[in-house]
Amino acid sequence: MSLNHLTNGDSESLIRQPLLASQRSIVNSTSQVAIVGANVSPIESLDYEIIENEFFKQDWRSRGKAQILQYTLMKWLFCFLIGAIVGLVGFFNNLAVENLAGIKFVITSNMMLEKRFQLAFVIFFASNLALTLFSCIITALIAPTATGSGIPEVKAYLNGVNAPGIFTVRTLFVKIIGSITAVSSSLLIGKAGPMVHTGAIVAALLGQGGSKRYGLTWKWLRFFKNDRDRRDLIICGSAAGIAAAFRAPVGGVLFAFEEMASWWRAALLWRAFFTAAIVAILLRAMIDLCLSGKCGLFGKGGLIMFDVYSASISYHLVDIPPVIILGVIGGILGSIYNMMLKRVLRMYSFINEKGTVSKILLACAMSVFTSCLLFGLPLFTSCRACPPDPSEPCPTIGRSGIYKKFQCPPDHYNDLASLIFNTNDDAIRNLFSKNTDDEFEYTSMLIFFITCFFLSIFSYGVVAPTGLFVPVIVTGASYGRLVGMMIGRRSNLNHGLYAVLGAASFLGGSMRTTVSLCVIILELTNNLLLLPLIMMVLFLSKTVADVFNANIYDIIMKAKGLPYLETHAEPYMRQLTVSDVVTGPLQMFNGIEKVQNIVFVLRTTKHNGFPVIDEPPISEAPVLFGIILRDHLLRLLKRKAFLSSPVDISNDVFTRFSADDFAKKGSNEGLKIEDIQLTDEEMDMFIDLHPFTNASPYTVVETMSLAKALRLFRELGLRHLLVIPKISGRSPVVGILTRHDFMEEHILGLHPFLVRNRWKRLRF
Repeated sequence: MSLNHLTNGDSESLIRQPLLASQRSIVNSTSQVAIVGANVSPIESLDYEIIENEFFKQDWRSRGKAQILQYTLMKWLFCFLIGAIVGLVGFFNNLAVENLAGIKFVITSNMMLEKRFQLAFVIFFASNLALTLFSCIITALIAPTATGSGIPEVKAYLNGVNAPGIFTVRTLFVKIIGSITAVSSSLLIGKAGPMVHTGAIVAALLGQGGSKRYGLTWKWLRFFKNDRDRRDLIICGSAAGIAAAFRAPVGGVLFAFEEMASWWRAALLWRAFFTAAIVAILLRAMIDLCLSGKCGLFGKGGLIMFDVYSASISYHLVDIPPVIILGVIGGILGSIYNMMLKRVLRMYSFINEKGTVSKILLACAMSVFTSCLLFGLPLFTSCRACPPDPSEPCPTIGRSGIYKKFQCPPDHYNDLASLIFNTNDDAIRNLFSKNTDDEFEYTSMLIFFITCFFLSIFSYGVVAPTGLFVPVIVTGASYGRLVGMMIGRRSNLNHGLYAVLGAASFLGGSMRTTVSLCVIILELTNNLLLLPLIMMVLFLSKTVADVFNANIYDIIMKAKGLPYLETHAEPYMRQLTVSDVVTGPLQMFNGIEKVQNIVFVLRTTKHNGFPVIDEPPISEAPVLFGIILRDHLLRLLKRKAFLSSPVDISNDVFTRFSADDFAKKGSNEGLKIEDIQLTDEEMDMFIDLHPFTNASPYTVVETMSLAKALRLFRELGLRHLLVIPKISGRSPVVGILTRHDFMEEHILGLHPFLVRNRWKRLRF
């Protein structure tokens, strides 16, 4: 048997081995831990296909109307719980960040007012370092899989890749606490990405089908002991995460389906919408609480809602060319941003491979550099006189606001400090504000844009829960406002509107989504009149950026070695048939197989699916009966469902086993062949595999094009795709296609001439 149907262990590690060459072959570089150089377990593919064996059929035949109603009610109940839990977590995260960061900024500002600049710097520096150190320590020591945004891991999971450890209770705890402290430490990172991962973890934990360890064995939960229902819940959790991060329920649903999900249906869309609606309702209720002044330092708790353009705006044809230029340059900047981030993450991976101490030291060094830069830059900018009729008290003292005094004399403010010495949310609100065209200087905005651009790149790869969404918005908003200041009064659009369009263009250039980002920005700014302009800049920036490289999440997934299947097939795949990428010999089992043979195959291979063949005298000619999973074979060996002679099993098999015995548990830990002990007498016995075999597997003929097979494999969410011969009389199975067989490295390794042909096409 070859590597053609390995979906874990040896085969998939071939894809990832160059990233962490020092690790043994079965270790992969999955999830964000690849960037921080941690050792993890091999990747498994997920079984989204329905395994239609006799036990599955019997289980569904035995379900009455009451059980079907239970199943439906449980799905809606889980969606409600996901929305409620994620909404509460999002509200808690927002207030915790505002108050932690607020205490730091208020104390620092008070020291500046007293002309105690050195003490102010020490407080700012020490608090940032302490918060960063705490976040890094709990991440590196408790849950390394909580590092980064988590969006690439969740996206890969929904594509069929099970990166171990990404949906555990420990990861959830570290993701929440680590994100709060890391964002509060003035590192230029966001909490939107971690909120998506948090929502997915909540959904995955609820959809585990119960837990014997904690006594959660309610019989209704057994319906969810499969990868399909967990996938649906995780999509709902992802939508809830974005909805909670930005208070954008419709945008959250669209983001989950446009960017995250590889498969969806109308019923799932409706449940995701319900989940996001629960988040929106809950956050609306929490806002009323904050309006009463009970939310701490930054009192009203805007929950990321930048309601700055509720009034009508007007623009004309003469304003379109600057917007087009804004979108084109945003696409170029976004592609440069992605390219640089890829290189920085690669560099960080080599540093972090040296161990936990290296990871923490790197994060601390980034915190020290950030603190020095943020505190020092405003000292080199000039002070500005407060406007005669400011929209709020000038200078701002003891809270967030546009007019930060910093080192300036009375009745003056430092415009750069007004952006730096605020949370990212308040900085965005300041940049988006209307009627503030004269509040910021050109030099200060240029410095802030360059600072945000590079700090967000170098901050992302540290060993802490970090997101990219908010930093990209901050960077894009400063870029857009800078363009607006350069155009000046030659445009009817104010600088705040240019900041909104700049954020849209930079998001489109980096993340390459269009519909969901458009709706998210509209929900953030609360003005539908911006729709045509936002659509234009998103379309232009994405189109321009696609010429240079892929979106940021796909780049990160590839850097980690996650075997993600794209929606499109490469042109060279149409030149190949499926028989060109499967190799032999292929290991198969007979319908009634000797225990010794099964044990030998399981011990000598890491394969997860095996064709089951019926041969004479059971059938007139060799025929394919179906496919059986490794996990099912292990359960049969453990339960010792053996026959003394190779005859068909009696009907008592249905009394000894139930469908629940073959349900997939929520934990990543499963049975191993090394844990099963058998006597010599048992090794000479037999197992009838027919009742346990999926008798209706997906098959393709060997002459099908690889591109067509890829589309079938991805859209159906398969783990194994059997290849059968076109001409009868040969072996009933030619091979098995798995995720590994569609990977570019595998295909071009088998057919290197395609590399030369592909470069020829690229030249023309």
